[in-house]
Parts: sequence; C-alpha cells; structure tokens
Amino acid sequence: MSEERLMSKKKPAYPVSDRLDVYLEQYNRKIEIPIFYDDLLRFAGSVVVYDDDGEDTMWIRVYYSDSERQEIDLSLKKVYSILHSDGGSRIFQYLNIDAVDFCTFGNSRPFRIKVRNILNDNFLYFYVKKTDASRIYGLELEHMLSPYNLNFLVCQDTLIEEHIAGIPGDVFIKDMLPKCTESEKAQLAKEFVKFNERCMIRLLGDMRSYNYVIVPMHDFDHVVYKIRAIDFDQQSFEGKLKVYRPQFFKENYTMVSLVQGKLQNDSVDQYKIEERSIVAKRIISSGDRIKQLVEICKEDDISLPENIETLGKQIYELTLDVQFKRSKNMGEILELALDFVKRNYQDVSMNQIIDKNIKI
Repeated sequence: MSEERLMSKKKPAYPVSDRLDVYLEQYNRKIEIPIFYDDLLRFAGSVVVYDDDGEDTMWIRVYYSDSERQEIDLSLKKVYSILHSDGGSRIFQYLNIDAVDFCTFGNSRPFRIKVRNILNDNFLYFYVKKTDASRIYGLELEHMLSPYNLNFLVCQDTLIEEHIAGIPGDVFIKDMLPKCTESEKAQLAKEFVKFNERCMIRLLGDMRSYNYVIVPMHDFDHVVYKIRAIDFDQQSFEGKLKVYRPQFFKENYTMVSLVQGKLQNDSVDQYKIEERSIVAKRIISSGDRIKQLVEICKEDDISLPENIETLGKQIYELTLDVQFKRSKNMGEILELALDFVKRNYQDVSMNQIIDKNIKI
C-alpha cells in the first residue's frame, strides 16, 4: 500500500477542551510562560541548516531584529528554567541561546531552541509548538504507557516539549545499522517488534523512521538499543489500523526485514505478549490518571467521523469485539483498546494462579 493512500494528506489541529485544560492544570502541565509560538514567528530572516554531509535538514536557522533579540533570548531562558529547573532567574547568567531553528516540514512546524551553559559548553534543546489536543493526548499516553517519562508544558496555544535524545531512526538505519554486530541486529529486531506493538495498542500513528529515535545504552560489555517515539501528532486520528503499526511504512522496510531475518515466528509472538503485558501493568499502575484522561478523550473531538467508523470496523475484525464497531469517537476506541489489553492480561494471570493451585 502506498504511503499516500495509507495516510491522510493533512491532519487538522484540534483545540484543547475545557476538561482537558483542567486536567493539564491538575497534573502541573499548564503553566504561565513568557513567550508564545506566534512571537517566534516574527523572525527577520533565516538560513538553511545543512547536516555534515551537506544535505538539507528541513530546518532553517532564524534570526531576529536587534530590538527583539534581547527580549526573545531572555524569554527563552525563562522557559528553559521553568522546564528544567525551579523557574528562577539566577541561572540566566550562565545560559546562552545559541540557536533558534524552525522546521519547514510536517504538521507541527516546531521551533527548536538550543540552550548552552557557558561555563562548560553543555547544551540542551527544547521545542516550541502550536498546541494540539491530539499531540497532548499522545504525550500523556507516552508518559504513562511507555518506559519513558515526558516533560512538557502548555500555555494557551503554545506547547513546550523537552528534547528526546537519540539517533533519528532514518539516520541510524542508513549509517549505523550496517555496522552493528549480528547480536545487536537481533536485539534491534526485538525492540522493533515491541515498539510496533506498543504503538498499535495505544493508537499512536505515523511512526515512520524519522519520527522515532534509536537510543544506544551501554550495559556492561555490550550495547542495548531502545526505540522511542518523538512525534505525537498522529495520536488517535487516522482511520486505517495500519497507520498505527510502524511495520507498514516503507521507511521501516529495513527494520521489518531485520525482524524477518533474525527472529522466528515464536519469538515474535513472545515479544508481542511481553509488550502487551508490560503495557497492561502500566495501565493498572497508572490508576485514576489514565482513566481520567480517557474519559476526557471520550468527550473530545480529535478525528473525523469516517476515520472513527473505519478504525472501529478494522479493530473489530482483529479482536471480534463488537463494541469497537459501535464506538462513536476515538476516545471510546482508545478505551476499548486499553481495556482489551488489560482484560486479557488479567485473565491470563488468573489462569496461571488457578493452574498453580491445581498443581499444588
């Protein structure tokens, strides 16, 4: 299936509902910030940012007039302090805004801010984006259902996201995967299976290779690779179930081939079950927070009627749970998907207890 037919041409941005706004304030995601997305659009000029190979990165480095630069730099330092510190100003003297980059590609069109500590030249990035309800649901679900916590802030129409460190998937596949050992490739195949399963369970779409990163972690005498999503624009929007399964994007063909070459079918099934069990445990441990988020999502408008109908039917064909076909919105489909995973995990756990008692 071609990518044009798999994905919608453009996803609209959805406003934050009153209930979601209250939720963000309750969990300290909503906070006053000194600068907004639209303020950064007032740049006076730009230059193209190229990578080390001279390729266009789809980012431009923007600059501002002298009359605005000082105020913008100070405001961005304040945002950095709120995001990564106590919000105080005493660290400003040690910070420098090295670059403000603007992405000309994709839905979110973010600004990427590079902040450097002048005492030791360490630096961090953060992103300034337009607020979109879909993206917020995606970030919150990633925070609760993935192995990773996420730090982000919302203020009116502006979203501040921390940078997720790692090697972009497309860069890793092209430049680093060929140099991996056979055991490392097998471990990457396992991680891709688990990542694929996790995205499908929580309805995170469009995980093409440039929308996730590969994170190498040194463990004793070897390297362990993890896969992390970095783009959450396509949370619970598309109607085709394949959009929520990274394996169906042509950009991930190399990773799919790796799975086919390194893992037997039984191993693939085992890793899928492992990931479903881990997600189920996270759903249970998240308690009222995820229930509250899903209830808000059920009252929200974050997709199109035809997408909701199509996705409900396709998940029904996979699960044979008629409730999916009857879903009226994406929040209901998401709730059913999470409940399906949790229920199956609890049923298996109960059967194991019964089997153990019988043997005893």
